[in-house]
Amino acid sequence: MSVLPSMELPTTDVDLEPKKIEPEKNEGPLFHCDFCDTEVVHKLAQMFLPGLACACVDNTTGGPFKTPGSVAVDLRKEMIEFVTQKSESFVAESVILEGGPDGGALEHPFDIICYFVDEFVSSKRNLLSQVSGWLLSDKREDKIDDFVQEMEMNGFWPLDRRETLAKTLIKNVDVKSSFHCSMSFKSARDLANHADDGCNFRPVICRNEGCDARFSAGHLKEHDSACDFKIVPCEQKCTDSILRREMDRHCITVCPMKLVNCPFYAVGCRSAIAQSMIRKHCSDDIESHLLLMLKGIHQEASGEDLKRRVEQILQASSRSKLAEARDVRSYKNIVKDLEVKLGPLEVIAKEKTSAETVAENEDSEDNRTKTKDKEQHTQTLNSLDKAEVSAILEKTCAGNAVNKVDSEHKENGKQG
Repeated sequence: MSVLPSMELPTTDVDLEPKKIEPEKNEGPLFHCDFCDTEVVHKLAQMFLPGLACACVDNTTGGPFKTPGSVAVDLRKEMIEFVTQKSESFVAESVILEGGPDGGALEHPFDIICYFVDEFVSSKRNLLSQVSGWLLSDKREDKIDDFVQEMEMNGFWPLDRRETLAKTLIKNVDVKSSFHCSMSFKSARDLANHADDGCNFRPVICRNEGCDARFSAGHLKEHDSACDFKIVPCEQKCTDSILRREMDRHCITVCPMKLVNCPFYAVGCRSAIAQSMIRKHCSDDIESHLLLMLKGIHQEASGEDLKRRVEQILQASSRSKLAEARDVRSYKNIVKDLEVKLGPLEVIAKEKTSAETVAENEDSEDNRTKTKDKEQHTQTLNSLDKAEVSAILEKTCAGNAVNKVDSEHKENGKQG
């Protein structure tokens, strides 16, 4: 493992601290707001350390006398100077190249500064790392990760100093002032008032208990609308308020307004109801549930017979007792006990409609015609006397014998 110097050296010869006061020729000194987009600043500060680690590892690959830790101080200073100079000339280069570095349309400060860091890392690769497959190897990635952890543990490049560098770079490349505040004030009091309440880039901490996110004030609504620790009303309109991150679990488990199937789904009720409304649904739909239950018990009965039986059961029992049944089994037991008391179901013969009567008469007429034809055929056979029957049988036998002889002659001819 490479050993890093314990002493924190100056970051760079360039003054990176923001200038609060700037003398003006006519109007006196101006006080400038120093706030930048908090999330972009933090993201850049986190990126600098792996970038430096890449440069140190690639610069010392294959070298017997150098380690990443031995070049870290010098390369850090070179890296800060390089990206600072590139950021200062970025605006002019963008106009000349019409679209940013290498003609690409880089607009976000993070993308632009990452491009500068990548340029610096590429410039520090030694010959061995350039000609070999080192850049794509897993060993390289492991060495970079290890060196990043080593620098973090030793406090080699503190986070606050990296954030200071990030703010300077953002102000240099953010021409449209989309990620930093460009306002200036004539007095320190005006600047303080602006910093306390008016600046959209002032850093704030999420107010929801359990969330430690830091961001610019202008992103407060955006973060609040997605913060997992914010307590919000139930999405299914129940009376509970819960953490946003627990909403899904609440809605599919304990929410009173969770939609469930009716307890009598197995016998045919297809209603989807809220959990809290099951009792009311069972009470309001007693008649329909009874009818569905009786259809399964008395399959031969007509709809009118079943409706009449429902009325008898409701008269013999209270609605509250039937409503207490929360599943098909208990409901069926109650119904069977009541039916024992009421006795067998009386099935009333259904009156035939005119169409059914006509159809039945036609069927009867067809049956009578078929019976009459059969009787006539039987009489015809009986009218033949025994002599005629014998003659017919002899004639049939003789014909069969002739056919047999002809078949034998044909068979012998084929064999000859």
